[in-house]
Amino acid sequence: QVQLVESGGALVQTGDSLKLSCAASGRTYNSDSRGWFRQVPGKEREFVASIIWDGTSTVYADSVKGRFTISKDKAKNTVYLQMNSLKPEDTAVYYCAAGSYSRKEYDYNYWGQGTQVTVSS
Repeated sequence: QVQLVESGGALVQTGDSLKLSCAASGRTYNSDSRGWFRQVPGKEREFVASIIWDGTSTVYADSVKGRFTISKDKAKNTVYLQMNSLKPEDTAVYYCAAGSYSRKEYDYNYWGQGTQVTVSS
């Protein structure tokens, strides 16, 4: 059984930085990447970033490019999301996922429970 567990969510102020972590247990079959998505109430879940697990490729949403950095520690089976220069519009529940290298939610078949990030103005 695969489990993805996010941590690091918090209440921060505009301009602050925050680092999210997602630790995986179990083997993620048919998953060549790990991604981060986010969702606010009443809206669809949106892509944030993704990283190839056995490579160096990364991809970001335009809204976070240059501010967020996705990284990994294979020895710890953990993926991170470093978020800098946070804005109120970054407020959301952030989800970690494992699946195919893609911006599309349906390409990911394993999901964490989410961690809340709130950015106050």
